[in-house]
Amino acid sequence: MNTIFQIAGIGIIVAMMHTVLKQMGKEDWAHWVTLIGFVVVLYMVATIIDDLFQKIRSVFLFQA
Repeated sequence: MNTIFQIAGIGIIVAMMHTVLKQMGKEDWAHWVTLIGFVVVLYMVATIIDDLFQKIRSVFLFQA
Protein backbone atom coordinates (compact mmCIF):
# COMPACT_ATOMS: atom_id res chain seq x y z
CA MET A 1 0.00 0.00 0.00
CA ASN A 2 2.92 2.34 0.72
CA THR A 3 4.18 1.97 -2.82
CA ILE A 4 0.82 2.94 -4.29
CA PHE A 5 0.82 6.14 -2.23
CA GLN A 6 4.42 6.87 -3.22
CA ILE A 7 3.58 6.48 -6.91
CA ALA A 8 0.48 8.64 -6.49
CA GLY A 9 2.53 11.29 -4.69
CA ILE A 10 5.13 11.34 -7.43
CA GLY A 11 2.35 11.66 -9.99
CA ILE A 12 0.77 14.60 -8.18
CA ILE A 13 4.10 16.40 -7.77
CA VAL A 14 5.03 15.84 -11.41
CA ALA A 15 1.62 17.06 -12.58
CA MET A 16 1.92 20.24 -10.50
CA MET A 17 5.46 20.90 -11.72
CA HIS A 18 4.39 20.26 -15.32
CA THR A 19 1.51 22.71 -14.99
CA VAL A 20 3.65 25.42 -13.39
CA LEU A 21 6.42 25.07 -15.96
CA LYS A 22 3.93 25.09 -18.81
CA GLN A 23 2.31 28.27 -17.48
CA MET A 24 5.76 29.89 -17.30
CA GLY A 25 6.28 29.07 -20.97
CA LYS A 26 8.97 26.46 -20.35
CA GLU A 27 7.29 23.56 -22.11
CA ASP A 28 10.60 21.83 -22.83
CA TRP A 29 11.37 21.60 -19.13
CA ALA A 30 7.80 20.50 -18.40
CA HIS A 31 8.19 17.56 -20.78
CA TRP A 32 11.54 16.63 -19.21
CA VAL A 33 10.00 16.66 -15.72
CA THR A 34 7.23 14.38 -16.92
CA LEU A 35 9.69 12.01 -18.56
CA ILE A 36 11.90 11.85 -15.46
CA GLY A 37 8.86 11.21 -13.26
CA PHE A 38 7.79 8.39 -15.57
CA VAL A 39 11.26 6.81 -15.45
CA VAL A 40 11.34 6.99 -11.64
CA VAL A 41 7.93 5.30 -11.35
CA LEU A 42 8.91 2.70 -13.96
CA TYR A 43 12.05 1.89 -11.95
CA MET A 44 9.97 1.51 -8.78
CA VAL A 45 7.53 -0.85 -10.50
CA ALA A 46 10.37 -2.88 -12.05
CA THR A 47 11.95 -3.30 -8.62
CA ILE A 48 8.66 -4.48 -7.14
CA ILE A 49 8.13 -6.96 -9.97
CA ASP A 50 11.67 -8.27 -9.52
CA ASP A 51 11.01 -8.82 -5.80
CA LEU A 52 7.78 -10.63 -6.67
CA PHE A 53 9.55 -12.97 -9.10
CA GLN A 54 12.28 -13.66 -6.54
CA LYS A 55 9.64 -14.64 -3.97
CA ILE A 56 7.82 -16.84 -6.48
CA ARG A 57 11.10 -18.51 -7.41
CA SER A 58 11.95 -19.15 -3.76
CA VAL A 59 8.53 -20.71 -3.14
CA PHE A 60 8.52 -23.05 -6.12
CA LEU A 61 12.23 -23.91 -6.21
CA PHE A 62 12.66 -24.04 -2.43
CA GLN A 63 15.54 -21.56 -2.46
CA ALA A 64 16.15 -18.96 0.19
